Amino acid sequence: MITSFTRKEIQLLLKEKGTFFWLILMPVIFIVVFASVFGNMGNSSITLNYVDQDQSPASKAIVASLAKVQGFQLKEDIERTLDQQITSIRDGKQSSLLLIPQGFEASMKSGKGSAEMTLYRDENDNTSTAPIKAVLGRIVDEQRQVSTAEKLAAKGIQGKEMKQIFTPPFVVKEQMENVVPVDMVSQVVPGYTVMFVFFIIISMVRRFIRDKESGMTARLCSTPMKPLNYLVGMWVPYIIVVLFQSAVLLAFGHFVYGMQLGDVLAIALVVAALGICVTGLGLFISLIAKGENQGLAITQLIALGGAMIGGLWFPHEMMPKFMQTIGQLLPQYWAQDALKRIISHGAHVQDVWLNAIILLGIGISALVLAWVQYPRFMKQSIG
Repeated sequence: MITSFTRKEIQLLLKEKGTFFWLILMPVIFIVVFASVFGNMGNSSITLNYVDQDQSPASKAIVASLAKVQGFQLKEDIERTLDQQITSIRDGKQSSLLLIPQGFEASMKSGKGSAEMTLYRDENDNTSTAPIKAVLGRIVDEQRQVSTAEKLAAKGIQGKEMKQIFTPPFVVKEQMENVVPVDMVSQVVPGYTVMFVFFIIISMVRRFIRDKESGMTARLCSTPMKPLNYLVGMWVPYIIVVLFQSAVLLAFGHFVYGMQLGDVLAIALVVAALGICVTGLGLFISLIAKGENQGLAITQLIALGGAMIGGLWFPHEMMPKFMQTIGQLLPQYWAQDALKRIISHGAHVQDVWLNAIILLGIGISALVLAWVQYPRFMKQSIG
């Protein structure tokens, strides 16, 4: 009996024109759009406009040092005057401009003080100008060390003594722990996979409501079929669809964008737990919804609200503290957290078992509530 219901539901799902679109094609479109927009955020270069009025070996050496910095693109605009470029910064059309004034090298060699360069920058664009300030500060420190070394050498201080002077009192040792490259694709693919998994609830609600309105459910009451057989037969096909949907979307991220999947067994555990969670909620909502419109409204609230607060659209840690706290009450958070840790940090089954248990707990609780609600649903169908 359960097998017959399962086969029937799968056939009906395949016949529905919107099923493939909402569960596979739509999330693929979202992944492509957002991965294309945000996938190269970390690869963009910072443009530093400059004007070298001195044209001396010293000024050219500084320009050459800046050109060697990875992620920087130097640009000398010879068609516009200095005043025109400064005006562009004030108008928000240009973020920065480095001016190396005439007489810069002569001022360096005079020994009467520090030679000056001027960095014009847009105060409202710290994202671009802060790295420029940091690099210029590093170059200033390097030039200071060179100048100091020359003065010490002139006084006869060389070798180990000079090395000891330039040895810093402490250093910061950097140890790289996360060996898997992380980018926005690792956020987008699992995020939209989890988000669109919840849209299976729409198909579940429609099936139950249509069976109820067509009299199919009422006719089942006159048969010797047990309620458990009916619920399981209606539930299992949607778990299969969720597993297939998740596999397709994660595989799409892997083969198209090169996203590392990590421990496949851990991924399978989380996806299976997520499938039981989502379809359990779908079964419960299908039995309490008074109509298709109400069921769709509840589904959209859960899917879209959970996506926003649960950290599916953007990293959870970027949200306000109170939203992070609320997000931890949602299944979307636990599914996304587990998938990101597996994909981005090489987590294994023992690292995400708690996430899987929480998802299973939500799903089983929803299934129990659906079982309790089933007699009332059948009475409404008969009435």
